[in-house]
Amino acid sequence: MQYLPNILFVIALAAGVGFFVFNIKKLIRNIKLGRDEDRTDNKAQRFKNMAKIALGQYKMVVRPVSGIIHVLVYLGFIIINLEVLEIIIDGIFGTHRIFSFLGGFYDFLIAVFEIFALLVLVGVIIFWIRRNILHIKRFLNREMKGWPKLDANLILYFEVVLMLLFLTMNAADLTLQIKGAEHYASAEGIVGAFPISQFIAPLFENLSTPTLIVIERAAWWIHILGILVFLNYLYYSKHLHILLAFPNTYFARLKPQGQFDNLEAVTKEVKLMMDPEADPYAMPEEGAEDEVPAKFGASEATDLSWAQLLNAYTCTECGRCTSECPANQTGKKLSPRRIMMATRDRIEDIGKNIDANKGTFKEDGKQLLDDYISREELWACTTCNACVEACPVGINPLSIIMDMRQYLVMEQSAAPTDLNNAMTNIENNAAPWPFNQMDRANWISEN
Repeated sequence: MQYLPNILFVIALAAGVGFFVFNIKKLIRNIKLGRDEDRTDNKAQRFKNMAKIALGQYKMVVRPVSGIIHVLVYLGFIIINLEVLEIIIDGIFGTHRIFSFLGGFYDFLIAVFEIFALLVLVGVIIFWIRRNILHIKRFLNREMKGWPKLDANLILYFEVVLMLLFLTMNAADLTLQIKGAEHYASAEGIVGAFPISQFIAPLFENLSTPTLIVIERAAWWIHILGILVFLNYLYYSKHLHILLAFPNTYFARLKPQGQFDNLEAVTKEVKLMMDPEADPYAMPEEGAEDEVPAKFGASEATDLSWAQLLNAYTCTECGRCTSECPANQTGKKLSPRRIMMATRDRIEDIGKNIDANKGTFKEDGKQLLDDYISREELWACTTCNACVEACPVGINPLSIIMDMRQYLVMEQSAAPTDLNNAMTNIENNAAPWPFNQMDRANWISEN
């Protein structure tokens, strides 16, 4: 019986970490369902982007209020969870504050943890008010109804509970140390500094030692189990970006924002059409392939690259992209955030289909185009890159929109009438206007 809590802790830890690893493997499998794309160039720039955007969060503070609060909550959550290492060791071996031998530095760490716990609590409350009381427009779009809104609030509740449990655990621990309770008292005196929980401790001073131990142990157990639940909840939540922001910013597109990917096979055909005497195959572009792709563009999630699917899973659903989108601002149906959410939903459904059919995808009569993303949304985009610039974690909704447009144009000839007219004019007149090249300057003599 003496070692029963330690055994139960090891079982809970193994189960929590094991299920997390299981889900991460499934996540990686789903991302790899996308087509291959080389994102290994310029490693120095990629590491710089990851350090600046994911770790430094410099794009968050473009909007100072929400940005600074987010940075505080982010730092607080990361720093406070450093204590999880001590909790794990104490849980496995039955020790009490195993790192207390660090002396004054340990006191400093606990004090910092508590101050950040308070900052996280304040930040989370402000975020909750912004989402549920202030009615900020970007949190009210149609794609944020139902589960997305609940998911955002659940994470906030999670964080509030975890921080309160952390402070309650410390307050009970401090009181037990003052009372000289066995296992808690130390010959060196009070272990740890408790600038916040010391104000909670007076609530416990009249309680008996056994009752205090129950409170401290209950808060300790619920806190660590809550962290394990939170860890596994991430896979089902938009807060997966806590983990994926780092690889996503590393593998982000490095080309200039206005530069679109070129299809070499199409370029060669156009060169031949424009100048039949030219030899477009004499000097192929560096790294270009001669084969005609099996499919132009994307109509299904698996037609997208693995990097685009990683983008979809990384989406924070913050709505900065949508709030900056000029098409959305003018009442169009397009929401770049919904493009990412729909892509993630589709690849998730494909993954579930594969799991249900023992590793093989069984045709379900659906695809990303039309069933998840409408053509109206795709053609509303102005390709201005505002959404790409606004994203705090380097996501590129425009690349998905353009790939799906390419499919519509090149596979289905389903472009809007005005665009079809323009492309026909380019083919016939070498310009988007319906005038013969010889007649373009006629306006000069109209006077």
